[in-house]
Amino acid sequence: MIRDYIIKRIVQGLLLVVCVSFLVFSLMYMMPGDPIDMVVDRKVSEERKEEITHEMGYDQPFLTQYKNWVSDVIHGDFGTSTRYKSDVWDLMGERIPYSLTLCVWSLILELVIALPLGLLCAMKKDGLFDRFTVNFSLLLTAVPSFWLGALFILFFAVQLNILPISGYSSPENYILPVATTVLAGMGGTLRITKTEVLEVFNEKYVTTAYAKGLPKKTVMIKHVLRNALILVTTLVFMSIPWLISGAVVIEKIFGLPGMGNLLLNSIIVQDIPVVQAVLFLIAILTVVCNLLSDIVMGMLDPRIRLSLSGGDN
Repeated sequence: MIRDYIIKRIVQGLLLVVCVSFLVFSLMYMMPGDPIDMVVDRKVSEERKEEITHEMGYDQPFLTQYKNWVSDVIHGDFGTSTRYKSDVWDLMGERIPYSLTLCVWSLILELVIALPLGLLCAMKKDGLFDRFTVNFSLLLTAVPSFWLGALFILFFAVQLNILPISGYSSPENYILPVATTVLAGMGGTLRITKTEVLEVFNEKYVTTAYAKGLPKKTVMIKHVLRNALILVTTLVFMSIPWLISGAVVIEKIFGLPGMGNLLLNSIIVQDIPVVQAVLFLIAILTVVCNLLSDIVMGMLDPRIRLSLSGGDN
């Protein structure tokens, strides 16, 4: 039954969250150096450092610290940032909108551009358009996003002076970051769409649709593209956790105060509570989105529902 499958996946997801929470909390002990040294000034005496260590609970046994951290997280308390001296949850709440603005628009534009191009490449397989588009997408995938972002800044902001280099106060500030993110990521979506469409072309129901005299456009949209979107739907759901965490490199290059920038800066200065909170949030969203993608795939494809209920493929 689908219900039993969903319950099984929820239990597996909860166990995965527990394991990830343990690994995330263990980062404090894996990272080099003493986190206390990142909090206090070098001139502070060793006695004062020991007092601060006791106040922050770092002198307690590892399992005790982990239990206390999990208890606080369950009650919505992710601790206090050692760098910003503010509540971690409030700090993330201030940064999430900037990451969402960047990544949501990037994801929408990537799908709007890559899906039709992937469909056209499949329809014109081995043609000039297919060869050029696929090779160009491979080139974009091979180019590092930080180099592409720097190139856009030099050309559009420095040479032409038509777009701002950095900032977040106006829509123009997001044009270059969004363009960089879209071009760096659309190649994979385009090639996956093409591959899935080519596989659907070989299905019997497509041949039957053509035999019934249905227009090519109707077959492409209602039969081919709909079934090819099943895998793409999974990719979209698995992209949602990173919409929250943000594009780390892109945000750093263009000076956007999003979650990616926050995570990178927190790792550099060993702001343990922030790093733990961001990574734990990504883990929870990944488990939830994975479950939702399975449910949506079952709704889109009856064969998946039959398989989950114990029938034959």
